[in-house]
Amino acid sequence: MSALRNLVVLDAPSNLGLRPPAPGTVPGCYKLAGALREQRIVQRLNALEGGVVVPPRYDRGDWQEGDGVFNAAALAAYTRTLADRIERHVRAGELPVVLGGDCSIQLGASLALRRVGRYGLAAVDASHDFRHPGNSDRIGAAGGEEVALATGRGQDDLTDLEGLKPYLRDEDIRFFGIRDEFEDDRAELAALKIPTVTVGDIREWGADAVARATAEAFGVADLDGFWVHLDADVLDPSVMPAVDSPDSGGLLPGELTELLRPLVTSPHCAGFNVTIYDPDLDPDGTAGALLADIVVAAFARS
Repeated sequence: MSALRNLVVLDAPSNLGLRPPAPGTVPGCYKLAGALREQRIVQRLNALEGGVVVPPRYDRGDWQEGDGVFNAAALAAYTRTLADRIERHVRAGELPVVLGGDCSIQLGASLALRRVGRYGLAAVDASHDFRHPGNSDRIGAAGGEEVALATGRGQDDLTDLEGLKPYLRDEDIRFFGIRDEFEDDRAELAALKIPTVTVGDIREWGADAVARATAEAFGVADLDGFWVHLDADVLDPSVMPAVDSPDSGGLLPGELTELLRPLVTSPHCAGFNVTIYDPDLDPDGTAGALLADIVVAAFARS
């Protein structure tokens, strides 16, 4: 485990950024943190206890398509509260390990780090979460929009909290694990000069080599560090079916561990979050156990 800084496990069990899986239900990813704790992730990481940032109630009210991001007021409030906790740990020289939740919790990390300085983002995700009014007419679920929101694309009540827009600069973002066939998704990122490393690229170049080069690149003088965001759907559905949008052609567990380890153990890494795994879709708990194993192995130093 990291000998340089204390790891602090913090729960952010918010599902505010996802659409309901069925009418009258709520997304089950708010149970992610509890499921990983059942796998004794805190003890296995030899981490400090960071407690829970309790989210507001999931209630889309009378929201309809075209109304912008649903749960926006609750998301804004939660982002500030989560940012307060993350900021405290980062300023204390600790490395927060945040257990989600859906991907909208990344806004809390981005806001926290924007308060501290200029930080990058290594997003390990099957999709780019870059949906915004300029490229889609289906704005609504912040869990698929958080990177766009963090770069200032979207409604001001989420993109300009505390007058700190943007929380992330385009040039400080790197994507890993986007599926090779999602060419349309990658075109906008390429035009913005945001590097995107697909699953095929990772296999061609080697996960460890890609991650080491990225961690080194994030060590430049202009940046104060970087955050690592992990969406469980980057894994292939054959090993991680318990996500809201499983897409074939994903990474295998060993590949993901090799990719994560140089990133999360880098001295420039400011923190880490894991999102989207849904225990409701994993009745025997095997996918959750695998996810916990991957996170623990990533933080292990050889």
